[in-house]
Amino acid sequence: MSPDVTAFFDDATNTISYVVRDPSGSACAIIDSVLDFDYASGRTDTRSADALIDFVTREGLEVQWVLETHVHADHLSAAPYLQEKLGGKIGIGDRIRVVQDTFGKVFNEGTEFQRDGSQFDRLFEEGDSFHIGQMRGDVLHTPGHTPACLTYVIGDAAFVGDTLFMPDFGTARCDFPGGSSETLYASIQKILALPDATRIFVGHDYKAPGRDEYAWESTVGEQKARNVHVGAGRDRESFVKMRDERDATLAMPKLIIPSLQVNMRAGQMPPADAQGDVFLKVPVNKL
Repeated sequence: MSPDVTAFFDDATNTISYVVRDPSGSACAIIDSVLDFDYASGRTDTRSADALIDFVTREGLEVQWVLETHVHADHLSAAPYLQEKLGGKIGIGDRIRVVQDTFGKVFNEGTEFQRDGSQFDRLFEEGDSFHIGQMRGDVLHTPGHTPACLTYVIGDAAFVGDTLFMPDFGTARCDFPGGSSETLYASIQKILALPDATRIFVGHDYKAPGRDEYAWESTVGEQKARNVHVGAGRDRESFVKMRDERDATLAMPKLIIPSLQVNMRAGQMPPADAQGDVFLKVPVNKL
């Protein structure tokens, strides 16, 4: 089955969110939503999520899943807001527990912060399946960028999060805590073992040099042939060397500190204080 896929591009974070629809009915899933956040003022906004809501409402769709490919470090998730407005279950990979344990310590969250993934409605493991209406989705565990990264294979479409980018841009960084270039290489091979015609939908696009338009869809065959980091049969050793050297030059994403604190809570803000105010922490010399 070939799902209907509608993409929503967020200019502020270069994130692509997706509404994935069962072509035989009204059921759909939302993948990798965005809650707008202005770091300078500490203010959130729901315009990106509202665009998803407007589309779902206009098309008469029923949201069954609000899915995360991983704990994003470059944008905040709007999953709870979307669930409140549209319903659906919030899902992520079961290795979220590893991410919660790691960053619970980084942000000194204390014992009140649950590190068991209970903030999410469903924790997916390798080989799990789910349904969007009559359409089946299958789960691949594709770590390397983070320990909890998943690829959702829904019909002839694979939603890879940050694992792969467009062929002319390459692959995800691996220098966050719990990341591994060797692990990422193995995960990418798992994705590239899918049928060549499988559509690949990426989580971000930054317009590679020489390309004028943003893009987010390719195929397994195109990635195998032309991906500048792993295409044309590039071996593991040369990929690991390239990826590690490249990562050493990269700055941290500008929203990593608020994003991790919110996204490891399934998009919820940290608990408010006695006055009802919410604060985010800035760990010094920890990342």
